[in-house]
Amino acid sequence: MQVLILGSAAGGGFPQWNSDAPGCRRARAGDPAALPRTQAGLAISADGNQWILLNASPDLREQLNRTPKLHPRDGMRSSPIAAVVLSGGDVDAIAGLLTLRERHAFTLLATPRVHGFLDANPIFDVLGRDIVARQALEPNAPATAYGCTLELFAVPGKVPLFLEEAGTMPTIQVDETTVGVLVSDGRHRLFYIPGCAAMTNELASRLNGADMVFFDGTLWRDDEMVAAKLGSKTGRRMGHMSLSGPDGTLAAFQSITVRRKIIIHMNNSNPVLLADSPERAEAEAAGWIIAEDGMEFSL
Repeated sequence: MQVLILGSAAGGGFPQWNSDAPGCRRARAGDPAALPRTQAGLAISADGNQWILLNASPDLREQLNRTPKLHPRDGMRSSPIAAVVLSGGDVDAIAGLLTLRERHAFTLLATPRVHGFLDANPIFDVLGRDIVARQALEPNAPATAYGCTLELFAVPGKVPLFLEEAGTMPTIQVDETTVGVLVSDGRHRLFYIPGCAAMTNELASRLNGADMVFFDGTLWRDDEMVAAKLGSKTGRRMGHMSLSGPDGTLAAFQSITVRRKIIIHMNNSNPVLLADSPERAEAEAAGWIIAEDGMEFSL
């Protein structure tokens, strides 16, 4: 199984277009310790010919153009993209679908509820239903596609921001709104979980023994955006567990055996983005790889 990191940052990318935070300034200045990143997504293939995208970020066009393995190669109009799998309905997971509107046949896989989000917004009908098949995957029901077995499973999360009701506090829930993705080629197991609000016993058991896990790295500290005056929301409010702290990702994975652990979906405020930060050193000492755009792996 071949794995390409198309993008590794959270919504807004790094540097974020309207952020003047220190890390963003360093990235704009070309500091090699602050590498720019586009919004998160992966491409996976069992044979090197047909590729499955995990999420379609707003940066998808740029990501495809800079990735030779995903360039057209069979005629004047073609693409090796065979399918797109969605882990949720947030803008940074679905907006790139609009980039794929030029009459290329592929399969769009998501839970019934996420398909409902798309069906309710007619702009996504630019993906002609006569050529783009919309396939609903129920959680915990594996499906075979393009040499891989795909399975979606619920993780703690919340509804997309654009579906929150004004004046209400969204609750963290475990349902098909936010899911992780398991991809297997029969020998190896890879998990993609770019959004997760908490580690549960069930999730820890599922991940144990995996060959590769890409996991939500949105924030280092729950209150880091508030403390830096970059926003008013904590990580918990946004549906993301933090990397640090007793309830954080680094602590949670101390009892989970994974061959390769990769932090992805990092917010522009997260100091782990900076190669010379103590937070980066702490994460790497705990055995984590910090995702960068363009990284490639083989399983």
